[in-house]
Amino acid sequence: MLSAFAIIGALMWAGLLLVPWRPHRTDEHLEATEPGRMPPDEGRRVSVLVPARNEAAVLGRTLPPLLAEPVVAEVLLIDDHSTDATRAVAEALQHPKLRVMAAPELPPGWSGKLWALEAARREAREPWLLLVDADIELEPGMLPALIGRQRNTGAALVSVMVHLRMQEIWERLLMPAFVFFFKLLYPFRLANGPQSAFAAAAGGLMLIEARCLEAIGGFGALRGALIDDCSLAAAVKQSGARIWIGLTHGARSLREYPQLANVWQMVSRTAYTQLHHSPILLSLCVVLMIASLVAPPLALLFGDGGERLAGLIGCAAMGIAYWPTLRYYELPAWRVITLPVAGALFLAMTIASAIGHHRGTTAVWRDRSYPAA
Repeated sequence: MLSAFAIIGALMWAGLLLVPWRPHRTDEHLEATEPGRMPPDEGRRVSVLVPARNEAAVLGRTLPPLLAEPVVAEVLLIDDHSTDATRAVAEALQHPKLRVMAAPELPPGWSGKLWALEAARREAREPWLLLVDADIELEPGMLPALIGRQRNTGAALVSVMVHLRMQEIWERLLMPAFVFFFKLLYPFRLANGPQSAFAAAAGGLMLIEARCLEAIGGFGALRGALIDDCSLAAAVKQSGARIWIGLTHGARSLREYPQLANVWQMVSRTAYTQLHHSPILLSLCVVLMIASLVAPPLALLFGDGGERLAGLIGCAAMGIAYWPTLRYYELPAWRVITLPVAGALFLAMTIASAIGHHRGTTAVWRDRSYPAA
């Protein structure tokens, strides 16, 4: 059994390195533009929509860079029924570009973030909308870089996966692997190809054409979606418009995940949704994760001659695949050996997500309960 799993794992990793869309690479990335290097944008103006629920601790860092961007015409912060000083902190900035709104009462069937964004969308005045989480801090030049990428690609939706916090032990173990697995599940090169059915977006930072968003029905088209970013990308691409997604160092998440439980809550909230709530897909996921992440190191350490060779090939290919992500985030190469541990934990989170769904328990996110994913 170990031999079969090790061979399957080796073939999977070798195949991953050979497929033409190269999902393990970090070629699709976008960095902040240096001041003075960005050409004039012929009057391009942007409305920034910032949904905020209990974000008082970070708004003092994240709002000023947005307000300082010349292309930003207005920043609409939507206080999503916060129980802390979110609204007071925002209003204390007293900036002429900033409008602080209270999200209307949440209707049935809507997620809080999408309802807040829909309320702001109806008030926005500019033809381009920047959707940014309240805990995302942009470097100077990041928004012009997004605009430049939109102009060069003609995409109606441009998004980047922001630099996640990687300071605590669990963050360093799990966050690079989270990005790596996301890129495998949603290959960026395929998502960016107009002829491909794949679609993906990173919800923390997205630039979208207001007219395109209106054409697909606004955020009402996504309504209760827990994986709202990829759902939005799919809707935009199905409308015939182009999308583009990549990585960036030019925007950072200030969200902290100091404990395993914090990451567990984030992932298990939507993990089973990724599998369309299918027990068959869950079973397949378990088998493939065991074959690709567990079997190769076990075979290398404890197998006989043939098993050890398969384990060596699998582990080597796994390390080669994971290394570009670690290098992009300037993490040491030895961390390739942590991928099986991270993968096993993500698998456990996915199984927990499925158990929660079938038990009918609720998932809690940002102090709000949702049906289990």
